[in-house]
Amino acid sequence: MQPLPKNTPGYSSSEQAILEAAEVLFAENGFDAVSMSGIAKLANTSKPNIYHHFKNKSDLYLSVMKTAVQRSTDLLDELEDQPGTFTQRLSGFSAGQLDNILAHKRSTQLILRESLSGGSQTGQEIAKLVVGEVFTRLVAMVHQGQQENEFRADVDPMLAAFMIVAANMFFFQATPTMQHIPEAHFPDDAGSYSKGVMDILFNGMLKEPS
Repeated sequence: MQPLPKNTPGYSSSEQAILEAAEVLFAENGFDAVSMSGIAKLANTSKPNIYHHFKNKSDLYLSVMKTAVQRSTDLLDELEDQPGTFTQRLSGFSAGQLDNILAHKRSTQLILRESLSGGSQTGQEIAKLVVGEVFTRLVAMVHQGQQENEFRADVDPMLAAFMIVAANMFFFQATPTMQHIPEAHFPDDAGSYSKGVMDILFNGMLKEPS
């Protein structure tokens, strides 16, 4: 199994093994289809030991989701502390998030399953709770750029944030197909893809009138 981030805070080796097993099964099967017995078997532990660390399946799922989005949270922490324009910060988030998505595909699949596809009601509610924090902070970054007169005041900050994240998620999902289209050069260069997407987002496609 792919290990959790080394900086995952506050978890013992036993808890990490449980979280890794749970992430695998939740990503593959969704919240409802996963049993605590199945998690215990994959983690090579017992159900009582799982309940010793986590109150119930929802609590375990919440911990898994928090770990899955931790990289985006860490990236926002880093960018918010850096000097520079909001354009640079949003571009940095787009590029950094795409790198994280491609480097940690299982975590990405988990987030996609429950937050962007037809997962269970409980799973969707928990995913919204966790992933919503990232969106809230990204929206705030766009709004701050508007207040600093860097972005147009009539832009919907939520829509802008959604477009950034959606473009990265689509890249993750569509790259295997796009690689077979000769005219599409960006599937082999995530950095150029992110830079191009943000250029279009910031500058549009229309030429300035001469």
